Amino acid sequence: MSLARNTLVQATLTLGSRILGFARDMALAARFGQGPLMDVFATALMLPNLFRRLFAEGAFAQAFVPVYGGVREREGEEAATATASEALAFMAAVVVGFCIALQIAMPWIMPWLLSAYRDDDGIMRVAVIATQLAMPYLAFMTIASLLSGVLNTGGKFALTAGVPVLLNICTLVPLLAPLVWPEIDPTLTLLAVTVAVTVSGAAQAGLLWWGVRKLGIRLRLHLPRLTPAVKRALALAVPGALAGGAMQINSVVSQVLTGSDEGARSVLYNADRLYQLPLGLVGVAIGLALVPRLTRAFVSGDHEGGRRTLDDGLTLAMAFTLPAAMALLVIPFFIIDATVTRGAFTSEDAARTADALRQFAWGVPAFVLAKVLTPPFFAREDTRRPMIYAMSSVALNVTVGAGLFFILSARGQDGVLGLAAATSLAAWANVILLAGTLMRERAWRPSPAFVSRMARVIAASLGMGAVLFVAGLNYERLSALLLAKEAAVVAVCGVGALVYAVLVVLFRAASPAELKAALRREPGAAAPTGLD
Repeated sequence: MSLARNTLVQATLTLGSRILGFARDMALAARFGQGPLMDVFATALMLPNLFRRLFAEGAFAQAFVPVYGGVREREGEEAATATASEALAFMAAVVVGFCIALQIAMPWIMPWLLSAYRDDDGIMRVAVIATQLAMPYLAFMTIASLLSGVLNTGGKFALTAGVPVLLNICTLVPLLAPLVWPEIDPTLTLLAVTVAVTVSGAAQAGLLWWGVRKLGIRLRLHLPRLTPAVKRALALAVPGALAGGAMQINSVVSQVLTGSDEGARSVLYNADRLYQLPLGLVGVAIGLALVPRLTRAFVSGDHEGGRRTLDDGLTLAMAFTLPAAMALLVIPFFIIDATVTRGAFTSEDAARTADALRQFAWGVPAFVLAKVLTPPFFAREDTRRPMIYAMSSVALNVTVGAGLFFILSARGQDGVLGLAAATSLAAWANVILLAGTLMRERAWRPSPAFVSRMARVIAASLGMGAVLFVAGLNYERLSALLLAKEAAVVAVCGVGALVYAVLVVLFRAASPAELKAALRREPGAAAPTGLD
């Protein structure tokens, strides 16, 4: 498949998952608002979400693909299968042990993670149990990530992009239980949701295992051994996961810092779900599609082809990301209040979340760019430097975020805004380091055509932003005119998308013929199988 087709497959299936995820978050907000139980839920999912994003959403898979693909090219299918089986057995054993240790230690860890409720024994007990119930998801995501890498190397992207929908389906079911059982205890609902997280992890790993076997690849789970192949895979894949997941690590750091502020973790959780949308739809999809293509280019010595592929990936990423970032920057309250405010979630909650979302919005392009700029390193089996850059951005985020959080809080302002701004700043610092290294080593240099096209995409995004700004000023009028705020936000987003599409064509950022060519299957590409 072409890069655009692979990305479209990933993005389309991810969109379905995100829509269900948004429905789940609406149910969560209506049920728990931004109170103690929502803080507990966000804490229980903090580590599972980190591992899901590091592993299932591509960072580990991007790093593992060059290792597995390289062995497959040099030594054949049998050797690649053996390498994957050995890596799977070792990593599964390590992560299972890690999960058990965390579950045992959680009663002592939780007071530090959720210090705002340290003196509330009831909330502490629920938080510990909920986190312990969700923890096995980490182990299942480790297995799923490696299986995803095997499938992506074989050019099968649909199943990898589709299985995360199981998380949203499984967790949505217990949240809908109050519709038929209104008297159900909210605490029981919360615990049921965390159990569903673990159930969904088992389902995802099982479905991906089936997909790998359908490809004719017979992976085996056996006693873990630290073989030379495993050492090599881990030496690249673990730093690669850290490098590709810098933003996710920064997100967790920010959540840990909010442990002393009641409701702050809920604010970050709700803002996180919205600004992560372009990353999941665009950044992860393009990143996963880029790695196999770049690996083939570098293995065959086609450096010019690798540069063109990266140009295409960056252009495609920004063409979809910039308008999304503009919408989150210009009308965050419109979006949140119209879609989430109901039940226990008030307009005041929406206003606080919107302020945080606006600070995340200017970092959204950097979050996506990092996902596209790390694959060139991974394709050359260089995961050390991206990891160093990522950890540097984490250090910057911790320093600036903690400073702003406590300074703003001391002045009676919302410290969450400082954490959000620091996360965006750290993301841009990571992008500057990645892009600077690629340009200095001549692995990539923006061509004049790329620069021109980016300028036109930016112009189209600004034009769309102006239309959204005017709509935001008339939020109440539009809601009254269309009889519902939900209808108003759908109409405004639809008009914004139409305006952006028209401007893209008018400014010649992309022509219909170019879009058609981008989606055309590459010559010699394999025909789709049942998995696609």
